[in-house]
Amino acid sequence: MMYPAGPGSGDSPEGFPEQPRLQPQISNRTTQTLDAFFTCRKNALLAKSSSTQVEGDFAMAPRGPDQEECEGLLQQWREEGSSQVLSTSSEGPLVDKGLAQSSLALLMENPGEQDAASEDKWSSRQLSDLRAAENLEEPFPEVLGEEPLPEVQGPMWAAVPMQTGPQYTDCALLPMGALAAEQWEEDPAMVAWSIAPEPVPQEEAPIWPFENLGQLQPPPMEIPYHEILWREWEDFSTQPDAQGLEAGDGPQFQFTLMSYNILAQDLMQQSSELYLHCHPDILNWNYRFANLMQEFQHWDPDILCLQEVQEDHYWEQLEPSLRMMGFTCFYKRRTGCKTDGCAVCYKPTRFRLLCASPVEYFRPGLELLNRDNVGLVLLLQPLVPEGLGQVSVAPLCVANTHVLYNPRRGDVKLAQMAILLAEVDKVARLSDGSHCPIILCGDLNSVPDSPLYNFIRDGELQYHGMPAWKVSGQEDFSHQLYQRKLQAPLWPSSLGITDCCQYLTSCHPKRAERLKYSRDFLLQFRFCDIACQRPVGLVLLEGVTDTKPERPAGWAESVLEEDTLEPEPVFPRTVGTIQHCLHLTSVYTHFLPQHGRPEVTTMPLGLGTTVDYIFFSAESCENGNRTDRRLYQDGTLKLLGRLSLLSEEILWAANGLPNPFCSSDHLCLLASFGMEVTAP
Repeated sequence: MMYPAGPGSGDSPEGFPEQPRLQPQISNRTTQTLDAFFTCRKNALLAKSSSTQVEGDFAMAPRGPDQEECEGLLQQWREEGSSQVLSTSSEGPLVDKGLAQSSLALLMENPGEQDAASEDKWSSRQLSDLRAAENLEEPFPEVLGEEPLPEVQGPMWAAVPMQTGPQYTDCALLPMGALAAEQWEEDPAMVAWSIAPEPVPQEEAPIWPFENLGQLQPPPMEIPYHEILWREWEDFSTQPDAQGLEAGDGPQFQFTLMSYNILAQDLMQQSSELYLHCHPDILNWNYRFANLMQEFQHWDPDILCLQEVQEDHYWEQLEPSLRMMGFTCFYKRRTGCKTDGCAVCYKPTRFRLLCASPVEYFRPGLELLNRDNVGLVLLLQPLVPEGLGQVSVAPLCVANTHVLYNPRRGDVKLAQMAILLAEVDKVARLSDGSHCPIILCGDLNSVPDSPLYNFIRDGELQYHGMPAWKVSGQEDFSHQLYQRKLQAPLWPSSLGITDCCQYLTSCHPKRAERLKYSRDFLLQFRFCDIACQRPVGLVLLEGVTDTKPERPAGWAESVLEEDTLEPEPVFPRTVGTIQHCLHLTSVYTHFLPQHGRPEVTTMPLGLGTTVDYIFFSAESCENGNRTDRRLYQDGTLKLLGRLSLLSEEILWAANGLPNPFCSSDHLCLLASFGMEVTAP
């Protein structure tokens, strides 16, 4: 199929005959006509055609010519001695009368100048000859007269090969309503602002009449990020548990909890090499803050546990905004010079605070605990609606933490986790020695089925001789010659925490009553050896400090102090084993059966992994002759649902994390729980 030669095309390409030239009469109306022609040249849509006669690089430009550019092109046209306004083809037939109508309409259309477009004139001889040519399938006639051009409805797009030289190749004009079949292969930035065609009813869709000319396809709309990153809500409220009992029998206090590492801006800027795949605009804090708040508002959790919360952003933006959303917030900044920390927020309409315990893992003088990570433990009392009458709900212990990242220092991770578990044990312990329901969440910087993960879930870990890098399972350093190995005991007794992850004060009952000291008992120390020694640096005053007290006859030189001093607590230390008795299990299974892929919560350097967790209290089930906490039954705390995670492939399709839709390098975790409501 051949295209009619455009004006000023110079040497015709193969198959395009050289056209005779006429000397035009340059007038105001002719100038308007040329303006319309230049508008057509400017308003070209980048397109792909299967025709072999259209070659070159395509360009896309907004409609409406630049006045100076039009004058420059007109002057160039004059200098070349062009002798016609529109070239005519004496040999090649018109491709179709619809093509001719579209070509003429687009040449005269100028949406940028609506008032001037109605005054454009054209040759009456040309219009009459053009109509005849449409019926007789003859070439374009010469332009001699002028006649008003009828208005043409609907936007038209032109596919124009752009060249750097003074010559222009021919312009193929296709009606937009007929575009339907061929896929575009364009830059997403151009596709994003392309005009989408109006839908055409099936019965009115025109038939494509050109056999050898490819049909243009409108640019496909990009799949929105929220569709790529669509996460299903998995409802367990009606599913039977391990014992075959349906959850939700009887009244329950239901609530939702979210755990989210929101990526501190300072940490992101310090590790900018991890975010080279992101456009700078989506890394801007104001953009990210708006996205995060929208995410909080959308899921509307009752308890919100955040990690990597930058301190100035918390006090200036996050805390005021969350307070307006109905949250009461607690924040603990990391120790030392760190600028981020952890936050736990809850809705006072659903819970009442019983106590809040910030946890610092830094211990001066201990090389094992010289890092600045922190945690936060809250004890909350659920508020039962008045409609349920005189009922009660057990307190809820919520712990949030961000453990050390360093993959080589698994010993530090275990020690930090032991401190957190000891604090949870103290806060959640009831008067009868049992524990209230517990939820432990956060960024643990450990992968599923790693020794640290198994320790939290199974309640026991034999660590002696284990390589330190193996504790978290983040990276494999087995190829290195020197490997730090864990030795027993893992932490010194001076830390005050047993191998069962309990504080020493929790292991020994307090004395029934205080020891009362009488006056006679205190007088025993008046002339003891220590009391008769002259203090170092004592100022010598005559008659005051210059004499040594004389011990009366029969006065004992020393006093037995066994009754006055509390015995040093002694607790057994297991050899290379640590334990805890909190009975925790994970909300997530860390595998997507419908995709056959592991779950992913973050993608550092494009590698998907899981390091964020929500653990909750559950009763372990007997499996044969051994206890396996992978099988559990609902206790006081029941898992009612969770927000599904995504696979690495899905996150790759969204250009990883962060992206325009998810403004952190972690995915949020969300779960719904129910607590038994009992009568007093």
